[in-house]
Amino acid sequence: MSRTDNVSHGRIGRRAYLSGLGAAGIGTFAGCVGDLEGDEEEFPAQDIEMICPWDAGGGTDQTGRQLADLGEDHLDTSLYVSNQTGGSGSVGFNEIANAEPDGHTVGVTTVEICTISHLGIAEVNHEDLDAVMQYNFDPASLTVHEDAPYGSLEEFVDYAEENPGEISVSNSGTGAIWHLSAAGFAQEAGIELDHVGYDGGEPATQAVVSGEVQATTASAAEVAPQVQDGPLEILSVFGEEPVNIFPDVPTLPDQGYDFVMGAWRGLTVPSGTSEDRIGTLEDAFTQVYESEEFQSFMEERGFGLVYRDAEEFGEFMDSEYDRFGEVIDELGLAGSEGDG
Repeated sequence: MSRTDNVSHGRIGRRAYLSGLGAAGIGTFAGCVGDLEGDEEEFPAQDIEMICPWDAGGGTDQTGRQLADLGEDHLDTSLYVSNQTGGSGSVGFNEIANAEPDGHTVGVTTVEICTISHLGIAEVNHEDLDAVMQYNFDPASLTVHEDAPYGSLEEFVDYAEENPGEISVSNSGTGAIWHLSAAGFAQEAGIELDHVGYDGGEPATQAVVSGEVQATTASAAEVAPQVQDGPLEILSVFGEEPVNIFPDVPTLPDQGYDFVMGAWRGLTVPSGTSEDRIGTLEDAFTQVYESEEFQSFMEERGFGLVYRDAEEFGEFMDSEYDRFGEVIDELGLAGSEGDG
């Protein structure tokens, strides 16, 4: 039932009841209604917790904290981010889904909400949450250490063909989008890679810097500091177009591979949260999204800007859930619970 339907039915019931009352009865009833309306809790009535299912320092954490900082001015309350990690995002997603649906818990939700149930990692999925707003899309990138024996995508593929399974590729968790991106590319290129999961993009990137693994498929934004001022280099991005911060890095389609995959981020609340409160959050965070400060933050750090309102984001998650169900099945990962 929609919010309009709720309001409409409520008015009909109230008129029917009042029609049976005399003038004195109406006065008494109106007084009671006034008392009830005065007792109704305003929103927000307390601090708002923003749950991030990934480690501090990663792209989801960075963007979530920026939304929280700027959102305080629009919601007139304090917002704080708590990182609740593990299980390829499922720990945090479950915390969001199981929270009181009163609008005071908001999830910084990623594409994995549409993948992990297909993978058999957890039962939680997008239907356990209500959409507020999408604010981001980032293609995966294939990033290696500058001292690696391959300096181009072609050399990377050649090496992998000659040394099956010897290249370890880090990702942000089993079933996470960067895992699916690497596995999907490996299938497209006909190579065998060893996939190693970490709790977030930051530790996955550091694993390449330290030499624990040979490559990572995090977003360009997440590896940017180590590419611009460190020992890493990007061989390709998995999008239709180059990313703004690395315009000279070729895409997979540019290099002959018909494969595109990436991550998205948005805000959600527990399923059952009232439409009025979702609307309040949507309005506030839309203003944040449109602000010059947030736009500059995202662009300077290389995070892709894509906006969908609550209704559009909900429909998008439905379609993504179906899409990744097919992708995971094609990769032979359906129902798996491996460790990378």
